[in-house]
Amino acid sequence: MLLADLAAVSQAVASTRSRSEKIELLAATLGRLSPDEAPVAVSYLSGKPTQSRLGVGYATVYGVKADPASDPSLEILDVDEILESIAATSGPGSKQRRESDLSDLLARATPAEQEFLRGLILRNLRQGALEGVMADAVAVALGVPADRVRRAAMLEGDLVAVASRALADGSAALGLARLALFTPVQPMLARTATTAGEAVTAVGTAIVEWKLDGARVQVHKDGDRVSVFTRNLRDITARVPEVVDAARRFEAGSLIVDGEVLLLGPTGSPQEFQDSMSRFGSGEASGGAPLTAFYFDCLQLDETDLIDEKLTERRLALESAVPGDARIGSITTDDPDEADRFFTDAVASGYEGVVVKDPDRPYEAGRRGSGWLKVKPTHTLDLVILAAEWGSGRRQGWLSNLHLGARDERGGFVMLGKTFKGLTDELLEWQTARFLEIEDHREGRVVHLEPEIVYEIAFDGVQRSSRYPGGVALRFARVKRYRDDKSVDEADSIETVRSFLPG
Repeated sequence: MLLADLAAVSQAVASTRSRSEKIELLAATLGRLSPDEAPVAVSYLSGKPTQSRLGVGYATVYGVKADPASDPSLEILDVDEILESIAATSGPGSKQRRESDLSDLLARATPAEQEFLRGLILRNLRQGALEGVMADAVAVALGVPADRVRRAAMLEGDLVAVASRALADGSAALGLARLALFTPVQPMLARTATTAGEAVTAVGTAIVEWKLDGARVQVHKDGDRVSVFTRNLRDITARVPEVVDAARRFEAGSLIVDGEVLLLGPTGSPQEFQDSMSRFGSGEASGGAPLTAFYFDCLQLDETDLIDEKLTERRLALESAVPGDARIGSITTDDPDEADRFFTDAVASGYEGVVVKDPDRPYEAGRRGSGWLKVKPTHTLDLVILAAEWGSGRRQGWLSNLHLGARDERGGFVMLGKTFKGLTDELLEWQTARFLEIEDHREGRVVHLEPEIVYEIAFDGVQRSSRYPGGVALRFARVKRYRDDKSVDEADSIETVRSFLPG
């Protein structure tokens, strides 16, 4: 397949906001690939080269000048071979050789291909082919239900690898995906509920757990080998030696457990989220305040997979492998009043709230299902920043008033309103610089953004509104924090927002 074909479909995908059109465009292209081309094309259309590191940055990519070719001739396998050579270049004079190879590559590319290559190399295609869209496109190309693709990608933690293998070898390859130690799994997510009592009423007999205001982690252990991964599947083992040391003392020979890490104060009470994240993201292997891990789920124990088992079975496995002081506190109840009291006590003890869980549900990795319902004293939503307006007065010179968007299950995002409340000077300075990096276009004082940033937004309620396309607006919305640990695929949906409407 010619690179021009990928460049064309990438541009077409970027030009439509319709999720179904994106899926159709991608699926049509995926269906034309040869087995050898599949890994390269899926990676490129997902916005990244197959090489983990190329050794060239923005200055080089845009500093190298080459007159474009008039006609397309580059095959995608040729491009991948050239990029592989660039990645392998090292030693004295390597910078010049990379620049020369890149110049030669660009000289063989048409203007549209040059634009695509520059965006690809810098992982900045901005085509809107999010992972969820790509998974659906792969399913259409294979003629299988999307859940089969999503499950295989969840188990391997790598949609590109799963899709490439299935497109090359057939849909039966999806069944080869297995839960594997030291391959992180996408976490199960929770929807929002108004009160713990209402959540228990909806679920029936439920497990009600403390909700910790920390950082989500997944710990893999095999003997003395331990790895720790974030909710975004990044390996942060070296940053949390205290978590690693504690996990080594677990009695199980091997396991995969899901939990949270946070800082505790002198009395054992949880510290502020910002303090935990500061220590968590500092990269300090030692010298910082110690983090403590608490676990609430077990996905594998001694080589037995548990993700398809009921939560009650997974909790029994967790109790057999993890000591009580490393497990999150909980009760099991069908009484809404008891659930509300447990929530009140949890908040009074410094926890963020509770999560109400259906004990009969399997682990729905990578999904925000109704099996887990989170409850907080202040309503919050994880929303995508669609645009920002240049401020005035004290906020002069900063991008300030934020346009808030909820995820639309059909594709794209739905605007819910604006806010500048809760923005500190530090956040204003950071977001101005960051937003300009992902600017899409401008309309007067409004800078429209590529949908990449998620903020946690607190609000007092939801009201019907004809002013915004979703028919709803947030009351007294204010910024609580930037969620750098969440992708836009994890943002709350417009359906979740509407669930807060009174009556």
